Amino acid sequence: MSQKVLLSSKEIHIILHRLACQLLENHLDFSNTVLIGIQPRGSFLANRLAKILKEEYKVAEIKLGLLDITFFRDDFRRSDKPLEASTTNIDFLVEGKNVVLIDDVLYTGRSIRAALTAIQSFGRPQEIELLTLIDRRFSRHLPIQPNYRGRQVDAINNEKVKVMWVENEGKDVVYLVNK
Repeated sequence: MSQKVLLSSKEIHIILHRLACQLLENHLDFSNTVLIGIQPRGSFLANRLAKILKEEYKVAEIKLGLLDITFFRDDFRRSDKPLEASTTNIDFLVEGKNVVLIDDVLYTGRSIRAALTAIQSFGRPQEIELLTLIDRRFSRHLPIQPNYRGRQVDAINNEKVKVMWVENEGKDVVYLVNK
């Protein structure tokens, strides 16, 4: 198994600021926009973006939620091992809001489809957008595309994109791993 660095810590830092600026450009004061990180891996990206928007771009109030999609996935009954769900933490309604779903890697689109179903439990959004750090564009099973993408990667099926966050693995880096 070999791995190649796709994004270094510095490149991730630059991409996060670009994504924050794109969100700011489209949503201005975030008065009608909420950020929803898809658990577990999208939560690191969502928290980081919310922090950048608050601290560096002085957005006064950002509603940030975390959404668990475990039991909304179409493959959740296909495993022999018991599932471990993450927590959902959304303490606001999404009714009439612009929702930005955030995940680290867009691969087949199945996680996003599950998130679209799960978010309906919190109201009917006005609009839903998708932000992803890595877009594996040739791997889609569903017709889902991101509105905001950090980097587009053309990985073949025996390759895996592995995103590491300083908050979880101790460093920021994205690898392309050959299985």
